[in-house]
Amino acid sequence: MRIAMIGTGYVGLVSGACFADFGHRVTCVDTDAGKIAALNRGEIPIFEPDLDRLVETSVKAGRLDFTTDIAGPVGKADAVFIAVGTPSRRGDGHADLTYVHAAARDIAKALQGFTVVVTKSTVPVGTGDEVERIIRETNPQADVAVASNPEFLREGAAIRDFKHPDRIVVGTDDERARKVLGEVYRPLYLNQAPIMYT
Repeated sequence: MRIAMIGTGYVGLVSGACFADFGHRVTCVDTDAGKIAALNRGEIPIFEPDLDRLVETSVKAGRLDFTTDIAGPVGKADAVFIAVGTPSRRGDGHADLTYVHAAARDIAKALQGFTVVVTKSTVPVGTGDEVERIIRETNPQADVAVASNPEFLREGAAIRDFKHPDRIVVGTDDERARKVLGEVYRPLYLNQAPIMYT
């Protein structure tokens, strides 16, 4: 499977590296050119045990790369994961979805063929509907399914949490999306981690 991971923060980088380790072809995209340049030099911006080795191995194998260009990776992807920041808004403390909405617009412009767009960022209920609305408004011809796949990673144990979950939660009502995400996570459920569709 080809995966585009939008955002190279904690969730995006760990998830991208783990998906590449599963054998998928992953491109991690970020608007921060300095961060992408550092990743391309092999410099990991966060501390997570074993992440540097995981990234290095997959980069050398040609399964993982980093870029600021969103169009190419999204156009080729079977699944696009939105893993951008959702900081708390000043004043009310609610999640600021500015980056999620901007990512949805950029993704919409680059979609080619059927693609599953997955929110992996920490977002409130209803965000998937808003992401789908933005994509369809930006690109009415898009052949897309939107799904939710929240992540439960603990700092310091994120790789183990990702590779040995007690369950995988996927929210979608689209059968094609279920098949794609089933393939994305196939290495895990071969090891008996159940996928819970909601």
